[in-house]
Amino acid sequence: MSLLATDDRNADQVAYWNGPVGERWRARQQDQDTLLAPVADLVLQRAAPSGGEVALDVGCGCGFTTIELARRVAPGGRVLGVDISGPMLARARERVPAGLPIDFIQADATAYAFEPGAADLLFSRFGVMFFAQPRKSFANIRRGLRSGARLTFACWREPQSNPWLMLPLEAASRHVPRPAPVAPEDPGPFAFADEHRVRGILEAAGFGEVRFEAVELSLDIGIGRGLEAAVETATGMGPASRALEGQPPQLQAAATSSIRAALTRYQVGDAVMLGGSIWIVTATNP
Repeated sequence: MSLLATDDRNADQVAYWNGPVGERWRARQQDQDTLLAPVADLVLQRAAPSGGEVALDVGCGCGFTTIELARRVAPGGRVLGVDISGPMLARARERVPAGLPIDFIQADATAYAFEPGAADLLFSRFGVMFFAQPRKSFANIRRGLRSGARLTFACWREPQSNPWLMLPLEAASRHVPRPAPVAPEDPGPFAFADEHRVRGILEAAGFGEVRFEAVELSLDIGIGRGLEAAVETATGMGPASRALEGQPPQLQAAATSSIRAALTRYQVGDAVMLGGSIWIVTATNP
């Protein structure tokens, strides 16, 4: 599989998701799908895909939402999953059930030539916050939508509303430096936290009827397997994992011990529940 199209401004993200991080997310696919299944359910409900529709799944990763979309638009519909990560798309291709109407492409949605006016739905679960020029990206994707098509995506709200990500980082930062700070508008998980910014991006790209729904979550980062699984989640993804990258083993061990102690307070049986908060964003293509 090779990258079909890319915008030079997104080169850092292409390298990031095709390196060790992409491989790690591929390896963690099942755990990630379990952890984020409540979000997928909510966003799919809001998107309401139906039989015969054509859907675009942007930032589709390992394909969980692409497969779920395809189940809903079959028979007669089809889904195109788009992602820049070769490792994650390889996993997506491996797990597609026979007969589902899915195509995957490794491409940058900022530059890819979508079939004009073909899609009824633009969908994404946490896949649209990583564009260097999001207005340009959404304008390009919109060319692939028919008039009256729907947009539905989920993005994370501000860091302080997502302790499931930030509490492990706080614990780790007692031993290792925090990752270099990024500007609020730089590509990353929290780039779309500001409602006013995102509304401006979408309206400038040509979308109308932009709406935001704030949803509070309670996520079991132990994914039903207890404290050690929660520690693996915290050290395997998100800001804490980035803080641990490249650190000496003794510092990684000390940080992991502090993360374990912090998470212990939230353990109830085999669950380790922490709060999260997302926007579900909807809009239409005039």
